[in-house]
Amino acid sequence: MLIFGRRHLERVLTEYETHDNGSRPHRTLGQQAAMTADAPPPVSDPVPAQLRPRGAVFGLIREYRIAA
Repeated sequence: MLIFGRRHLERVLTEYETHDNGSRPHRTLGQQAAMTADAPPPVSDPVPAQLRPRGAVFGLIREYRIAA
């Protein structure tokens, strides 16, 4: 990713921080995100057909969520 100035860098870092603390699982927290209080437990063995891709941090990170 190319960064085009300080403002762009701050925006990317803020987006990454939000992603890191709000949705990425942390091993020391029992696979829960740092800023979530009552997150559901992780699914141990999801069926691939149920997974839906989602871009995070301006598309730099690809996450997969279970479709409702």
